[in-house]
Amino acid sequence: MPAELGDLDARLRVLEAKEEIRNLLQEYRRTLDVRDMRAFSALFASNGTWTGASGTAAGPEGIYEMLTAVLPENPPAPGSTLWHLITDPQIEVDGNRATARSLWMHVRRGDGDTPLLPTLGSYEDDLVVENGRWRFLLRSVSRLVPDDPGEKG
Repeated sequence: MPAELGDLDARLRVLEAKEEIRNLLQEYRRTLDVRDMRAFSALFASNGTWTGASGTAAGPEGIYEMLTAVLPENPPAPGSTLWHLITDPQIEVDGNRATARSLWMHVRRGDGDTPLLPTLGSYEDDLVVENGRWRFLLRSVSRLVPDDPGEKG
């Protein structure tokens, strides 16, 4: 294979990986918002870890058990339904491993059916290909606004 085609192939693999990772980030949001915690926990590698305000858990089953124990159901409309928005992903791919950094926001239905933006935070991710699919190896969730009292130091 000529060098130009090899370079093109490598660049294409990185672009495909970034798109698959963007889809993983959105699937995380979607499954969390509908509280499909079984599908949510399957987004993690077999030795993947989730850490945030709700605690820390490892492996899909551990993550499933922890979050089902602490997260309430997301009430249907017209209740104070909550949605996650994920924005500004910065993804670096290195073969079958990657890192990603992104921002998240909660949008909640407020009084008078108005949208509220009560929380802003960040995700720090280490990702890995497992069984041919990108999965979270480590997802660290931090709250930025309002200040997270657990992160004062």
